[in-house]
Amino acid sequence: MKHYSRIFSVIFIFLISTSGAYSNGRPPGDPVTGEALVTEYYADVQDLNLVYIFKYSDEYFDRFTKFYKDWLAKLKAIPFNQLSKEDQVDYILLKRNILSDQYNLEQSKQDFQKIQYAIPFGPDIIRLQQQRRRGNTLNSMETAKLLNGVIQKIQQAKKAVQDKPLENEDLRKAAADALGDLQKGLKNVYSFYNNYDPDFTWWMKKTYPETEAALSDYGKWLEKQPVANSEKALDNSGIIGHPIGREELIRQLKFEMIPYTPEQLIQIAAQQYDWCLNEMKKASREMGFGDDWGKALDKVKENHLTPGQQPQLINELEEHALHVIDSMGLVTISPLAREAWRMVMLSPEQMRFASYFLGGPQIMVAYANEEQDYDTKMMIMRSGNYSFARAEVFHELIPGHNLQFFMNKRYRPYRRQFSTPFSAEGWAFYWEMILWDKGYNRNAEEKIGALFWRMTRCARIVFSLNYHLKNWTPQQCIDYLVEKVGLERFSAESEVRRSFTGGYGPLYQLAYMMGALQMYQLHGEVVGKGKMTDRQFNDTFLQNNTIPIEMFRALVTDQKLNPDFSTQWKFEGDIPVK
Repeated sequence: MKHYSRIFSVIFIFLISTSGAYSNGRPPGDPVTGEALVTEYYADVQDLNLVYIFKYSDEYFDRFTKFYKDWLAKLKAIPFNQLSKEDQVDYILLKRNILSDQYNLEQSKQDFQKIQYAIPFGPDIIRLQQQRRRGNTLNSMETAKLLNGVIQKIQQAKKAVQDKPLENEDLRKAAADALGDLQKGLKNVYSFYNNYDPDFTWWMKKTYPETEAALSDYGKWLEKQPVANSEKALDNSGIIGHPIGREELIRQLKFEMIPYTPEQLIQIAAQQYDWCLNEMKKASREMGFGDDWGKALDKVKENHLTPGQQPQLINELEEHALHVIDSMGLVTISPLAREAWRMVMLSPEQMRFASYFLGGPQIMVAYANEEQDYDTKMMIMRSGNYSFARAEVFHELIPGHNLQFFMNKRYRPYRRQFSTPFSAEGWAFYWEMILWDKGYNRNAEEKIGALFWRMTRCARIVFSLNYHLKNWTPQQCIDYLVEKVGLERFSAESEVRRSFTGGYGPLYQLAYMMGALQMYQLHGEVVGKGKMTDRQFNDTFLQNNTIPIEMFRALVTDQKLNPDFSTQWKFEGDIPVK
């Protein structure tokens, strides 16, 4: 015992002697860096979330309201002009994220106020968890009485929800999430004291299982209850999404540093589509179809492989792309990056959301499966034709997403907190634009394959924004893709289903082209004027992780920044609203 006392005394003295040495995780006088600030902020968020586990509670909202306010004050106290350009970029992006977190907290608080009547027993369970955090001794008889009251309140909550249904599906999900947190919190309390505190164990032998069963049954009941404003399919497509409206689109565009309105973005897409259409007609004429590019596209689709041969084609196309990129010295590719990529096949169910490729650490290949009917097999095989695959493999692998993921793990990984699809998808599509300029597509058929994808990205902007502006239904989006781009109907349905029900954000589909246009314009501004080589430009981008491209521009052009920076780069010029 004396031995342990001596150890504890030494530890205590050490803690006392060092308690003033570190402030917020850093030694006093330690220079402020963007990496340190970002790392500290997200470590703080993670630690607080481990303590305040009830995301829908007054306690959680009060604590995080103070937390965000304190962090904004901390940033304001930092002498911004004394920071390096790199650190200024991190500062701006961290401040942006904190303000966004603050906004989202307020939205959750408003949701909480609307669902409180559905979880009236919440404060009772939260009080138990508050005591359990520090291991306080519970009054077990009073705890049993409280849980018995929870069971009664569940019955009251059912009646309240029947009398006043939750407003919409989002609020029902919020109520379900809150209920799930409460169940986990109560189980945490029970696991801590049961079989340790004999009095608690005796009182809880029946009461806890009954309470847990009542909470579980309530959750299942809640899932089946109608909501006041149920979202229904807008047409016969069966796709039920969640259009967010113009105001929320503009807010999200501002967050992503895109200084255009939805209407202006649709106009930019139309201009890009017109360019694609003109090039399509040129290629169609080369193939002998005149201006009927649809027939030329159908001819290209016929050049597909039989089942079982697609993986080998992917390998050959990637090797060719690497050879071209290496010969031009466009980007540095480490031997390990060339070695580490791999391939999987998409299942029939996955192909309902993606009927071409998906990429990242691995390339996920779509191709006809024996479980599919004849028409579906043929549509997927036509969609996996040689020219389409040739124009897309390097987008998903190297130098596209696969190389990007590889580098993001190794360079400034803390910046993944700022990741944006405009950078991720913009980078991959930018390579399609660069290789087009450099003559990668050798004949009309290969050009049509590349143009198909470029037209698809234009169409994604038009249909996704019109949907979220509440102008179009999902079926109109499907028809648009078939008519304007020539997608197989199965592929068009997969595209729209993926866009609105596949877990992608409302801006994701427009991020491909807008991010690529940002990269392309910046490439012309920097490489085109001889300030950097292709390799230097591309390597520098990869080494800065997936930050908004406007912030990358600030770095490579040494732009003067201020702590209240807001998006201002009109990368496509001023677009008047028609």
